[in-house]
Amino acid sequence: MTRIQELEVFRVPPRWLFVRIVTSDGIVGWGEATLEGHTEAVEGALKDLWEKFMGWDSNDIEDIWQVAYRARFYRGGPVLMSALSGLNIALWDIKGKRLGVPVWQLLGGKVRDRIKVYGWIGGDKPSDVVAAAQRRKEQGFMAVKMNGTEKIGWIDSPAKLQDSVARIAQGHGKAAGEIIGTVSASFHRGALLPTQPEEIADLKNLVATPIALGERLYTRMDFRPYFERRAIDIAQPDISHCGGISELHRIATLAEAYDVALAPHCPLGPIAFAACLQVATCTANFVIQEMSWEIHYNARLDSEVGADLHTFVVNPEVFRVQDGHVGILQAPGLGIEINEELVRSMSAKYVERYPAWRNPLWRGDDGTVAEW
Repeated sequence: MTRIQELEVFRVPPRWLFVRIVTSDGIVGWGEATLEGHTEAVEGALKDLWEKFMGWDSNDIEDIWQVAYRARFYRGGPVLMSALSGLNIALWDIKGKRLGVPVWQLLGGKVRDRIKVYGWIGGDKPSDVVAAAQRRKEQGFMAVKMNGTEKIGWIDSPAKLQDSVARIAQGHGKAAGEIIGTVSASFHRGALLPTQPEEIADLKNLVATPIALGERLYTRMDFRPYFERRAIDIAQPDISHCGGISELHRIATLAEAYDVALAPHCPLGPIAFAACLQVATCTANFVIQEMSWEIHYNARLDSEVGADLHTFVVNPEVFRVQDGHVGILQAPGLGIEINEELVRSMSAKYVERYPAWRNPLWRGDDGTVAEW
């Protein structure tokens, strides 16, 4: 038996929460429990999980997941599931390292040879889109994500959507030279709030563009009404919010039964991204993976306490983008090596200088709260 012996939590820039677990036989596993804007709450939930599972056999990943989720009366929600995600990802990393294989081998083996990815280009202003899209193409991306509209009211003018057309056209080079390719929208994400499966189903029946949703749904039970109502074409659970590798893999399998594709949400750190790649490698209905390299969140801190997707990874070459894809991770566990010394030093500086990251507050022209 290899027992869970140590659990540490690190706040690191720009807004990530890393989990480090050490077993009694000395194997170190890394997880990510980032929940944007709710860092302290997840830290408390992780402390609770540590007190519960200290001394448990680290091999019993599924039993630990079931006890954490089912045996404590209150289930689900972003905070508890994010804490469980960090624990679960770290345990899979440990098991892969112990057995000398990448996690995707333990989930059934690969079904593809490379993984399609996309990057963020913002797009609040059409004038920003051209340069950002060109930058992404130079980095190797063939697909990008951008905002559909600027801030709009509860009920607003259809003219607001004209800017969306301009963004897509300019981003694809239609109005400013060829940049990425033919004008097209692979999918529309988060068109309505995730508490409205009936309304989202109505919308899906009115448009030709595939509808994607899911980073604010936390378990396969949360996704079920959207699948049953044929409300979405693409499920987008977040591996750091939905219960980790175990639950993301189960959501993918359930989605496949409804002919729904998988495109995991991941504007987060390298551990979450690597964990997503493990699931993508062995999931037939996977279509594309979000990648947070140079996303706008990663550029808001000073030069000494600033980080991007590759900062804490000793082998960043495994994330190289080529022809719109990254390669299959081959090393044991999550397939990445974390620079622990850098994590510790930058975490200490980050905590000293900055409060925990908070979501920006948006308001409409009349002062009411606006959400996204």
